Amino acid sequence: MAPPVLVVTSLEDVTADLVIAALNEREVLVVRVDPGDIGPGLTFGARIGAGVPTWAGRLRTTSREVELGEVAAVYYRRPTPYTARFAHLPSQQRDFAVAEARHGLGGVLHNLRDARYVNHPAAVSRADFKPAQLQCFAELGFTIPATLITNDAKQARKFAAEHNRVIYKPFRGLPVGEDGNAGAIWAQRVDPGSSDDSLTVMPHLFQAEVPKTADARVTVVGRKVFASRIEAPDGFLDWRRGDWNSLVHMPIGVPALIETALHSYLDSFGLAFGCFDFALTGDWHLPESWTALECNPNGQWGWLPEADAIAEAFADVLGGEEEVVRDHAHRS
Repeated sequence: MAPPVLVVTSLEDVTADLVIAALNEREVLVVRVDPGDIGPGLTFGARIGAGVPTWAGRLRTTSREVELGEVAAVYYRRPTPYTARFAHLPSQQRDFAVAEARHGLGGVLHNLRDARYVNHPAAVSRADFKPAQLQCFAELGFTIPATLITNDAKQARKFAAEHNRVIYKPFRGLPVGEDGNAGAIWAQRVDPGSSDDSLTVMPHLFQAEVPKTADARVTVVGRKVFASRIEAPDGFLDWRRGDWNSLVHMPIGVPALIETALHSYLDSFGLAFGCFDFALTGDWHLPESWTALECNPNGQWGWLPEADAIAEAFADVLGGEEEVVRDHAHRS
C-alpha cells in the first residue's frame, strides 16, 4: 500500500470526500483528521531531538492512526477553527487554548518533513490577500481591472470620475453571525463618486468594471488545467449570486500564454493548486480576451462538471504520481 496521505479538514467537507474517494480507488491509505477535534477524539505525541531530526510520533483519531514521519502528502482543506473547539471557555482561557493548539498541533502538522502539501497553510495565507494576487497578475503580464484600495472618500470620488462604471467587492466573505449562519457580499456596481467620510472606517476595493461577455473559472492542480466558461442567464454581475443550477458551463481551452502564466503564478506563491476567476471580453481563444480577477488558493471546485477529473488530478499529486516542483521559499 502507498504511503499515507493526511487529509486535514472538517467532517462535512464534501469536496474532500471526492479526493478521498479517488485515493481509496488507488488503495492509498488516507487518514482524515480535523484539528478542531483535539481532545479525546484526537491525540498525538510528536518527538524531535538528537538522532531524531524531524518530527516523529503517532497521531490518533477515533478511527485512524498514523506515524507522522511516514506521511507522504497532506491535503490541507478546511479544518474546523480552534476557536469553535474552545468556544465554551472564558475569553482569556479560550484565547490561550486556541493559540497553544495552533502553535502546538498546527505547528507539527505544518512541518512534516518531505511531505507534499496541497496547499501548505503558510502559502495559502500569503496568497489569500487580493493586493498580492493583483500585483502578481500584473507582474506576470495578465490584463487586470484598474483597481483602487482606499479609505479616503476623495480618492474614491477621483477614481469614479476616471471610469465609466465602478464595482465594489469585499476582501473577504462575511464572518459567521450570531445565528451561526454565514452571509455574503457580492461584487456590485457602486457610485464611489457619492462617497462620504464614513468610507474612512475601513479599506474598500474599487475596480473599473470589465465589459465582459462571460466568466471563466480555471482550476489548476499540479500541471493539469481545467477551464469552464460560465454564463449566468439572470445576467448578474457576479455569477455566484444567482441560482447555481441555472448556470451554463462550457469546457474551454486556455491560451498557451495564459496557461504558462497560471503555472508561474502558482510557483510564485509555492502553491500546487488554485482556482482562478477571469472575465472574458471576447473570443476565449485569444489571450487578450482574458482579464484576471482573483485566485482562491483553497477554492471550491466540487460543483464543476469536471469535478471527477479534478479529484483524480488531486489524487495524482497527493499519491506522488505527478511530481509538482514549486518554490516553497515563502513558507514561514
